[in-house]
Amino acid sequence: MNITSLLPSDKLAPAGRWTGFQPFNFVGGHNDASFVPSQAFQASVSRALETDGHRLAAYNLGDGPLGHLGLRQFIAGMLHRRAGMSCSEDDVLIVSGSLQALDLVNQTMLRPGDTVLIEASTYAGVMSRLDRMGVHYHGVPLDDDGMDITALASLLEELASQNIRPRYLYTIPSVQNPTGSVMPQERRKQILKLAQRYNVPLFEDDCYSDLVWEGDRPATFYGLADGKGVIYCGSFSKSLAPALRVGYLVAPWEVLSHILPYKTDAGSGALEQMVLADFCPEHYEDHVTALTQHLAQKCDIICAALDRYFGASADYKRPKGGIFVWVTLPSHVDSVKLAKLAGADGISINPGPDWSIAPEAPHQFRLCFGYPDAAIIEEGVMRLANICQQEFGVPLAIDNI
Repeated sequence: MNITSLLPSDKLAPAGRWTGFQPFNFVGGHNDASFVPSQAFQASVSRALETDGHRLAAYNLGDGPLGHLGLRQFIAGMLHRRAGMSCSEDDVLIVSGSLQALDLVNQTMLRPGDTVLIEASTYAGVMSRLDRMGVHYHGVPLDDDGMDITALASLLEELASQNIRPRYLYTIPSVQNPTGSVMPQERRKQILKLAQRYNVPLFEDDCYSDLVWEGDRPATFYGLADGKGVIYCGSFSKSLAPALRVGYLVAPWEVLSHILPYKTDAGSGALEQMVLADFCPEHYEDHVTALTQHLAQKCDIICAALDRYFGASADYKRPKGGIFVWVTLPSHVDSVKLAKLAGADGISINPGPDWSIAPEAPHQFRLCFGYPDAAIIEEGVMRLANICQQEFGVPLAIDNI
C-alpha cells in the first residue's frame, strides 16, 4: 500500500532528509557550544534527580499544567528584576520553546480570515504560521529604533476606517529579529497608547532580551501595561541552550486560562524543567553576563569581516545584542539566488524574503554569528563576498580576496 497516495492534498510539503550543518553555518538560533554550561547542568541533573526524581512518576511532576513550580517562581522573580514585570508564578506557563508559545496564542486568538499586525521584517516562523492559518497580516515599517510610530498610527487608522480590528500586534522590541534593534522605552509607551486606543492586544516576543549589550534593557510592554492587554513570551533557548526546548508564556489568568486548553502535550519535558529550576537561581545571572560579553566580541568579529571584505557594498547597523546581523546589499543583488549559490559553496545564510515583506527584502540577508567560531566567521564572510563579486559584480573593499 502506498500510504503517501492517501494523504490529503492540503497537508504540508514533505521534509527533506537531514544532511548536517554546512561548514559555514550562519543560520538558526544556535548557541556558541563553548558557552553551554555543561558541567553546571551535570551537577543540577544529579541534584534534581536525587531530590525530585520520584516526582517524574506524575505528569507535570504533580505541579499542575502550568509546569514546574520552582522554575515558574524563578521566572517570575527574574522578570521582576530584569524586565520590570510584576507577575506571579501563576501567570507563567512553561512551554516547549517560544515556538509553542506562538502556536498556542495563534490557536487561541486566530481564525482564518483574521488580521494581525507584524513588523515588516520579523521572525520567519511568524509569517509561515500565519500563512498556514489563512490569516491576513500587515507589516509595520521599521527604523533604527523598531516599529515606525507614524506608520503604525496610519495603518491602525486605515484599518479602523474599514471596520477591521487586528487580533493582535506582534513585536520583538528587544534585539528585534532580524534587525537587532532595541526599541527605546519612550517609543514603547507611544505604541502602547496606540494599541490601547484601537483596542489591539500586544503579543510581545522577548526571547533575545537577556542578550542586550548596548545600553540599558528597557521595561517590557507587559511591565509598562501592568499585564493589561499584553501577552508575553520568553525562552531559555538563546540564553542557555536551544535544544533544551524550554520557554515560557506570561499572561494574567483570565487570558492564560483560555490558552491552557490548547496545550495538549500533557506537559513540556519535566527533566529539563527540574534541571533549570536547580541551575538558574545560582548560575543564571553570571552565565548571561559572560555570554553577552562573548557575543558582543563575536559581533565585533563579524562586523569587522563585513567591513573588510564588502566595504561600502554591505549596509548594516551593528546590532545592540543577540546573535545576528541584518545586511543590505545593492539593489540588483537577489538574496534568494545568493543563498543558493552560497549553499553550493558550503555557506548557509537566511535570504531576506524569508524574514521580511519590506520592499528592500530581496537584496537583504541575515547572518547568525552565535554558533560559528571566529575563524569560520572570517572565512565564511570572505567567501560570501567573493560570490557576490563574481555573480553580481558587487564591488569589494579589497582586491584579490
